[in-house]
Amino acid sequence: MAGGRKTRLKQNDAAYLDLVLEPIRACATYRPKFGQGSKGRGLTLEQFQTLYQADPFYNWFGLNHPMMYAAHKAAGGMTSVYRQIGIGCERLFRTIVRDSLGLTDEDVTWAYEIVLPSGKSRILSLDGRVPLDRIVDKSRRDQFHKWMKMAADEVGVDPKVVATLDGTVFEVRQGYKSKDSKRQNADITNAATAYTKAYLPCAVIFSTQIDSDILYRYRSEKWVVITGIVDAKNPLISTYDFMRDVVGYDLAGFFKRNSDVLRREIEVVLRALLTPEDP
Repeated sequence: MAGGRKTRLKQNDAAYLDLVLEPIRACATYRPKFGQGSKGRGLTLEQFQTLYQADPFYNWFGLNHPMMYAAHKAAGGMTSVYRQIGIGCERLFRTIVRDSLGLTDEDVTWAYEIVLPSGKSRILSLDGRVPLDRIVDKSRRDQFHKWMKMAADEVGVDPKVVATLDGTVFEVRQGYKSKDSKRQNADITNAATAYTKAYLPCAVIFSTQIDSDILYRYRSEKWVVITGIVDAKNPLISTYDFMRDVVGYDLAGFFKRNSDVLRREIEVVLRALLTPEDP
C-alpha cells in the first residue's frame, strides 16, 4: 500500500512540476523593450546597441555597453521570474485542490461580471474555488466546512453570515510585498463581492513574504490570509498546514522532494538573464 502511494506521488509530481516550471522557463528568453512598444519580444543586444548609439547623449556616456543591456535584462527578468513563479503556484494550487477534493475544472473556477461606468461589462476572476456541496467525500466536506467556520471566526465574520456561506474562493500569490493601492483596493472589492455570492475569500501566500501592513488590512477587511509558514500546526495561518490538514495534500513535502529540480531550473534562468547574449 505504501509503495503504491509513493508511486502515485511521483506520478503526480511530474505533472505538478510541469505546472510550476513551464511559466518559469519562459523567463530565460526575456528581452527588455527599452520603450519600443508593448508588442514583440523585445530588443536583442545588437538592436539595443544600435538604438543607444544613435542617441548622441546616451552614446557620449557609453550607455550602449553590453553590461548595460545585461542590467536591463536582469532587472526586468527578475520581476518576470517572481511573476511567473506566482502563475505557476496559482495553477498548481488549483490543480491540487481539484484532484485532492474530487472536484472538476468548473468547480475550482470562479469569476463574476461587473458593469463599468462606460456601460461595458468586464469579467473578474479569482484563482480558485471550493464549493462545499461539490466535495463528494463527506469527511472531507465536513473537515473543510469546519475550517471555513473557524477561519471566518478568526477574522471576525458574523456567525449569521458564516451560516450562509457555500464555499471558499482563493487568491493565490507567491508573495505579497507590493504597496500597490490599486491592487489592494481591487482585492478588497473582490472580497466584498465574494461575500455577496456566499463565498469566504481566502488569500493563499506560498512564501512568508507579505508586508505586515497588507496582512493587517486584508484581515481587517475579512479576508482569511494564510502564509508560507511550515509546520505551524495551524491551518488558519499556514498555507502548508491548510493544504495538508484540510485539502489532504502535503504541498510542503512536494516542494521538498523536488527542491533540487526547482533550484536547477531557476539557476538556468538566472544565468540566462545575467548575460547580455541570448541563450
